[in-house]
Amino acid sequence: MNMAEIVTTRPEPVSIPRPEGIFDPVARALEAVGDRWTLVLVGQLLGGPCGFQALRQRTGIAPRVLSARLRELAAKGFVEAVAQGSRSAYALTEQGRSLEPVVVAIGRWWIRRGLDALGIDAERFTETSARSVLEALPFMVREERARGADVTFEIRLHGTGGGVWSVRVHDGTCTVRPGFAERADVRYTADARVWCGVALGLRDAREAVKTGLMTKEGGREAMDHYFHQVPAAERRKEKQS
Repeated sequence: MNMAEIVTTRPEPVSIPRPEGIFDPVARALEAVGDRWTLVLVGQLLGGPCGFQALRQRTGIAPRVLSARLRELAAKGFVEAVAQGSRSAYALTEQGRSLEPVVVAIGRWWIRRGLDALGIDAERFTETSARSVLEALPFMVREERARGADVTFEIRLHGTGGGVWSVRVHDGTCTVRPGFAERADVRYTADARVWCGVALGLRDAREAVKTGLMTKEGGREAMDHYFHQVPAAERRKEKQS
């Protein structure tokens, strides 16, 4: 075989397809929901309809950006405008609610691995609204411990960001709603910042009760039995023991 024959038998360059032409479920799904705020807003609306200002308070999104994202979500069929008393609000459509498993999986990954992997110091979250920590509890629940359980906690918080919430752990799931519990098995009372530290594992719950920073009334059930705490905090405890 001479050199001319060798040159003519070289394989032709492989063509690179356009991304949208590749059947990649992850990539194609992210084209629909991969915007920075899409799943954040879906996650907020999973708890029920919410007004514009309430969404701003819960997410910190600038008003122009929030307006644009809500329009996009409505155009894609994930969100719809609904009446909430005399005001208008936003609610998930059936298509929007179908994203719940995605939102839950992302939230649980961040709690169980992301905080630690990204080197995030959870101390900064004790300064934020206690509501944001409470509303994250469904992502933090330990399904294996919560399976078969049925216990309701009432959380009474005072100070900045305070309020009252009812937290129910039931058969592997957790639901959180504002207001007093109709039947609380256990009641916690504390400063909002102290409770956030306890919930995230940055403070020891028993020590907080012992020193009077938090009171616990009712049964022996404890919230830290049912919820994941930040991995970095768990490692610090192990090193100190």
